[in-house]
This record gives sequence, structure tokens and C-alpha cells, in this order.
Amino acid sequence: MLVARTKSEVRAAVAQARGAGRAIGLVPTMGALHAGHVVLVERAVAECDLVAVSIFVNPTQFGPHEDLAKYPRAFDADVAQCTAAGAELIFAPAVEEMYAPDACTTVSVAELTEGLCGQFRPGHFDGVTTVVCKLLSIVAPDRAYFGEKDYQQLVVIRRMVRDLDLPVEVVGCPTVREPDGLAMSSRNQYLSPEERAAAPALQAALRAGAARARSAATGNEVERAVAEALAGEPRFRPQYIRAVDPETLGRLCNRGGPMVIAAAAYLGETRLIDNVRVEE
Repeated sequence: MLVARTKSEVRAAVAQARGAGRAIGLVPTMGALHAGHVVLVERAVAECDLVAVSIFVNPTQFGPHEDLAKYPRAFDADVAQCTAAGAELIFAPAVEEMYAPDACTTVSVAELTEGLCGQFRPGHFDGVTTVVCKLLSIVAPDRAYFGEKDYQQLVVIRRMVRDLDLPVEVVGCPTVREPDGLAMSSRNQYLSPEERAAAPALQAALRAGAARARSAATGNEVERAVAEALAGEPRFRPQYIRAVDPETLGRLCNRGGPMVIAAAAYLGETRLIDNVRVEE
């Protein structure tokens, strides 16, 4: 396992692998890895010859009152998990390595970032797309792997790659869940025992909405079904519940069809997101 701290180290390792005809996979992360991340790494290992994992808590995607300072960090454990899963390269740069002091370039994807999480986290997706674009430039992978739990992020990154003609395949991987249905997330460790016991109600509410969608309900009806189901767990404070088109992320409202039902809700002070996809 090579742990690289600089862009030049990564580029040298990748150039050597390319020279040997090896396909490169990248799994971008912010660390605090869990089983969901491990599945991404294992998928990359199965499909690529050399897998790199980036571990970088990206400050530009956090808002001024968000959890940048307390975001969980567990670097040694992360390295151990990546090694066990078969990754060969970890890129763990300092902020100063990724961003020059006078950096003034931002990658922005319009429209797709205006709803869902983007409505409530201004600037978040500009931070995400900028750092992912930089990572794709530095590592130059053939494939990059992202989880479907962050569905809006996956759609936004795919559009960025398409619009900028970046030579990488973006691979979306199904959400990995706890046995009780809670989507795995680094932020789950913020939950108190009582909140953790209540947390699966979010996925259960989304499944209730999916059942309505499969009975030809409109987007508005699906959203109401999710809201009513989630109201059964009073610890949750919903931020948004939306039935959207899987490609455009446009709200469906008065029609059905294929949809992604996405939600964000606070459980105590912890913001959880999840989604389900319903095919036609």
C-alpha cells in the first residue's frame, strides 16, 4: 500500500501503472470509512487493475455552520480497511496540496444542483464538483465509483463528466444498509442510542412512498405518503421530501412514472439523507 500525500506522488504511481497497461479505478472519499465505502473499493478492485482511494475532508463543500471541524476522522483504520479490500494507493493530501492560497476557479453544474440538497446547502455542490474534477485530473482513472445514497451527487458528477468530456466512466453502486435498513453513513456515529433506534424510520417512510408510486400515484401523492409515514417517528424533522425524475431531478408533482423518492431529515442534530428508486 502506497500512501501518497502529494499530487506528484500519485501521478508517478499512476504513470507506472499505465505503462504496465493497468486499468485505474478511483474511489473518492472523505474518510471515516464504513462498510459502504468498502463495497465501493471491492467493486473497483473487481473491475480495475489498480485501485486508488482518496481520503480528503474537503472544506469547500461544507457551509459556515456545518460539521467540518467535527467531521469524523480515522485515518489509520481507513488505511487498514482499504488494504484489506485490495486497494493499492491512498491519496491523502493536505488542504494546501489541493488548493492554492489564491485559487479562484470553481466547477459548477447548474440546474441539477438547485433542488434537493442544493436548495438547503448553498455552495455545497460547487465544492463537490470542483474537488472531484481535481481528483479525476490528478488520478486520471478509467473508472470512478460513487454510492447511490448520495443520489443527487451521483447525477451531478455524471453530468459534469459528460459536459466536460472527461475520459472516465462514473460507476454508481447501490446503497449499503444496516440490517434494519438505515443507509450507512459516516455521520451515523453522531446519533445517540435513542436516535439510532429511530433512524430506520426514514427508509421505512421512503418504502411506503415507493409502494404508493407502484400503484400509479402522482409525485405529490407519493410525497404525502412519505411525510405521513415519517410523522410516526416524532424525533425526525423533515427538511425535504421529493419525488423527482431520475435523470433531470425535476419534481414530478402531478405525474408518476420512473422516479427517485429522496428525503433529508434531521434526527436530533444529525442530518440524514436517503432515497429509493422506483422504475416504471
